[in-house]
Amino acid sequence: MQIFEGIISDRGSKYAVSGAPCKNADEAKAFIKQLCRKKKFAKATHNTWGLLSSGEGAIKNDDGESGAGMIIVRMLEREELKDHIIVVTRWYGGKHLGGDRFRHVQDAVHYYMAHAFS
Repeated sequence: MQIFEGIISDRGSKYAVSGAPCKNADEAKAFIKQLCRKKKFAKATHNTWGLLSSGEGAIKNDDGESGAGMIIVRMLEREELKDHIIVVTRWYGGKHLGGDRFRHVQDAVHYYMAHAFS
């Protein structure tokens, strides 16, 4: 498991991104459970994730951030990264970000891909 915290901050909201090898929905749920053992992540507003499974296809969870899981899945498809979960965590800062929140999800995934595999 790799976790990159404090990568984006905007109007009080803070973002982290994490990920690990993962093959199916059951492993994804186990990963989220392990991530949320860290109190900070358990208290996050959103733990949005996506996985492109070789066996099950695209699997995602928006965790209340409607559409964010699909953004992660689309980015995994573009990079042809299969069997690897990426989770974008957001702590809401009190101000609505509008469409910027989707740009932040993309930026977080780009950050993960640039740093997790180097």
